Amino acid sequence: MKLPNRRQFLHLAASAAALPGLSRIARAQGAYPSRPITLVVGFAAGGPTDVYARLLAEAMQRSLGVPVIVENAGGAGASLGAGRVARANPDGYTLSVGPGQSTHVINAVLYDLSYDVVKDFEPVALISFMPHVILAKKAMPADDLKGFVAWLKANPDVAFCATSGVGSPSHYAGILFQKGTGTRFRFVPYRGLSPALQDLVAGRVDFTIDSGLDGMQFVRAGTIKAYAVMGKQRAAAAPEIPTVDEAGMPGLYSSVWQAMFAPKNTPKDVVAKINAAVVAALADPALRARFAALGHEIVPREQQTPEVLAALQKAEIEKWWPLLKEANVKGE
Repeated sequence: MKLPNRRQFLHLAASAAALPGLSRIARAQGAYPSRPITLVVGFAAGGPTDVYARLLAEAMQRSLGVPVIVENAGGAGASLGAGRVARANPDGYTLSVGPGQSTHVINAVLYDLSYDVVKDFEPVALISFMPHVILAKKAMPADDLKGFVAWLKANPDVAFCATSGVGSPSHYAGILFQKGTGTRFRFVPYRGLSPALQDLVAGRVDFTIDSGLDGMQFVRAGTIKAYAVMGKQRAAAAPEIPTVDEAGMPGLYSSVWQAMFAPKNTPKDVVAKINAAVVAALADPALRARFAALGHEIVPREQQTPEVLAALQKAEIEKWWPLLKEANVKGE
């Protein structure tokens, strides 16, 4: 056998010595995460969802060890942002966060989407809820929910219900309320909830269905009324308001839920790492306090899973799609 000459021998030796180093580099490059992660928010910077996402991103990056960046991709009821995630590489570096029942349930009825809200995403984590609250102008004769429903039935097509836009949470919650109570009233779409609340306080509209704490300052000031929370339990941020069950309209549930999704075919171990980062973030007392101040109720630890999120999405599709299709609601 011909032995290598000195130059060949040194070359082979150098190559062999480099292999452990190259192996370590390959492992480092393949480890997740190794570069910044982007959370795509389908709403403008500075809005409630953007603030929420930035708080979550800051908490997540402490356990992930890489920057977590929020990218705003607003438009078409947040469907543009969700589409950006659906088309992204399934590597765990581009994720969707925000009101999941809008982006991953309702929008499938409102818009002609270029993606499938179920098949093109991997559920990562269910995060929090914001229950809807039924609010009415101060001059409304009824003092409780049963009385309000009776008034609506006695005055069909008279009341004006303010919403934050066609297909918005306040709109589809109003459709559910209308169907569930057998009442008839007219919707008035606004460009956001703030102007809707301003007109409610001024008495220009009769009622609205709000999420979170936006209207509570006016309720506590006595300038509007709060009839009920559309949830199974009283809201932690407004414990004085009865649930719809307590107020005599059982089962009339509606809320905004926040969640995180990844592109379809994101590896299961990567989804597990992202979920673990979300769980760690939601366990942080400072974050929990900030979320509570915004009106978000963090779901229990055992519900912060991809499986629970997938089941919730399925149940919400079965609930909302027939209702919205019957109402012939289309996004603007």
